[in-house]
Amino acid sequence: MKKILYIIIPIIAFSTIFINAFFGHLIFSSETQQVVSKYSVYVHLLSEWQSDSKNIIFDVTNSWHKPEKASNENFVFDAASKEYNKNQFQEINGKSYVELKHEFSECQEDWQPMLYRKAVDTVRHEIEYLQGKQLSTDPKISVYPDIENRNYDNSEQHLKIKNGFVQFFPICTSKEITSYDYSIKTDNEDLGFDVYFVSSSKERQNFASSEFNFYQEPSCFGQNKQSFTGTCKNINKDSGLLVILPDELKPWTTKVIINLYEIN
Repeated sequence: MKKILYIIIPIIAFSTIFINAFFGHLIFSSETQQVVSKYSVYVHLLSEWQSDSKNIIFDVTNSWHKPEKASNENFVFDAASKEYNKNQFQEINGKSYVELKHEFSECQEDWQPMLYRKAVDTVRHEIEYLQGKQLSTDPKISVYPDIENRNYDNSEQHLKIKNGFVQFFPICTSKEITSYDYSIKTDNEDLGFDVYFVSSSKERQNFASSEFNFYQEPSCFGQNKQSFTGTCKNINKDSGLLVILPDELKPWTTKVIINLYEIN
């Protein structure tokens, strides 16, 4: 069976890319006003961390519904204000790190992939679906299985993340109150992550204290996971996803993939 798949998958991939090259403008021309923002956050931990000189890469896809009026406006973005390929020295819980945001525009710009890239992403999605790493049949939406971290229990995770690395990812919305589907996974097989939907970026600083608050519905957070998908409803426009990793990174680089989808 595997040998057959190794033959069929490249054929499908080539056919998809070939057809897309000639007819992609027709295939994708009927999309709605849902727009996509893709960006990456590169983090390099400095000497204050136990994980000294380790790196974390966050690859983020954020899909939201933009009003038709806003989509038709001739928007001019101020390039000087864009956090693009800019190293920033940051500090969290008294420990410093260097952060690089790539193509992050604070929901001011849409990311429109080239058609061949869209085709390649579709093929990759289908391969992951066949492998059981992806639960969604829709190539535009990623749904990861709920996989617990089996290296240690939740009580130990609770202690580990108190001094861990915390990253905030804002949502994009034109509404005062909205709802979001989200999925997240990591390639680090040694540790689990915690993930919480919070009301604002201020909770990043509050995480290690008694003042930390998050949306309490069960589907709005996950603890000690290596892969997780959830839905958080009735969140405000300043909300976002908080991801926490223990300060015990062993691989040189840990990669985290995050997908955010605003619900109609």
